[in-house]
Amino acid sequence: MWGSPMALKKGFKQLVDEAEAEIETISVEDAKQLVDDENTVIVDLRDIRELWNSGTIPGSVHAPRGMLEFWVDPDSPYHRDVFSSGKKLVFFCAAGWRSALATKAVQDMGVAPVAHIGGGFGAWTEADGPVEAKEKK
Repeated sequence: MWGSPMALKKGFKQLVDEAEAEIETISVEDAKQLVDDENTVIVDLRDIRELWNSGTIPGSVHAPRGMLEFWVDPDSPYHRDVFSSGKKLVFFCAAGWRSALATKAVQDMGVAPVAHIGGGFGAWTEADGPVEAKEKK
């Protein structure tokens, strides 16, 4: 019907593994200590519907993955000041895949310090990390 499957040069697993080899990964236990750290910004990359359905890490900033590079770049009309604050940026998503790729992307842009939470929000909730509801606006 659609022909043969596309042959990828690299699949997502290889991309995530390559990113993980070049970025800082923070454990959930270490991330819990950063929730109230004034020198750290925890960034939720998940889709807004994921936040509405399952909540988020208290005090985290929501930055949809599709907008991240635009929000980080000071030359972008979409730039958000939180990303040029000089604070450590710690990204998370549901499982740690999107956040690994995002961390690598902004690190490649020259942003530092930057890291991500290994295992993402799933690991966070499994470790009984605090969660706050995100209401629809």
